[in-house]
Parts: sequence; C-alpha cells; structure tokens
Amino acid sequence: MKRRTCLLAALSLPLAARAHHGWSSFDRDRPLFLQGKVVSVKWQNPHAELILELSPDYKVPADLASRALPAQSAGIDGKALLAKAEAPKRKDRRWEIELAPLTRMEAWKVEPVKAGATIGVLGFTFKEEKGEAIVRAEYLFVDGKAYGLRSSPA
Repeated sequence: MKRRTCLLAALSLPLAARAHHGWSSFDRDRPLFLQGKVVSVKWQNPHAELILELSPDYKVPADLASRALPAQSAGIDGKALLAKAEAPKRKDRRWEIELAPLTRMEAWKVEPVKAGATIGVLGFTFKEEKGEAIVRAEYLFVDGKAYGLRSSPA
C-alpha cells in the first residue's frame, strides 16, 4: 500500500507542476504594466516571486511604449505589448508577481531583487482580473534595464 501511495504521488507531480505553470488562466490579450515598490521577495524555484506595492493613484508611465526591450529567443512582440499595456482595473495596492525560474533569471544576469527596490513589470493577470491579484511577468524593469522572462536572451 505504501508503494502504491508513493507511485500515485510521483505521478501527480508533473500534472501539478503543469497546472501551476500553465498560461491558460492568464489573459494574454490584455497586458498590464505595474510599477511600484517591492515589499517582499522569494528568490527560489519553481520561479522567483515578489510582492509589489503600487501607489494609490497608480497610472501607466507615459513613456512606456518607447522603452527599449531586449531580444529573447522566444518570438515575443514586446513593442506591441508595451503599446497595448494598461493599468489593472482592480484597485489592489499589492500584487504578487511571478517571475521566471532562477536558471532563466541567471541567464539574463538578473541580480536578486531586494525589498524596497522600485521595479516595473509587464505581464498578464487572470482573465477578467478574477481571483487573486497576480501578474505573470513577461518583462522585468530594474534599475533602467529590461529583462525578457519568457525565454533566454537571444
């Protein structure tokens, strides 16, 4: 019986991981841009995460569409995402941000983000902004640099 339980648990791991990392719940037709102060950080796998606090009167920066983006190995039209990005409709001040796995963060040479830092994130939240205030990051903006998080640097 113990062996059967272990086997069932082992078989369920890939399914759980796939569900956790799937894109199907996120609205990829509506990119959001969030910029604010980092409240807390978990720099660990399966992906780095942080809590970002927005200002009470948060608006998308006027220069967003003109920001430079790095080339990455995945075919992402980052400029179109920047041009289409908007602020969230919901008024949560704190958002959980899902970044990339640590191996990808290292490939981009992203230093671990520290609490108190001001960063920007271009990404996607749940369809119709239902559920938790979570954004899955497509691009990360730290200290004047942009990092593509969908794939490795090109």
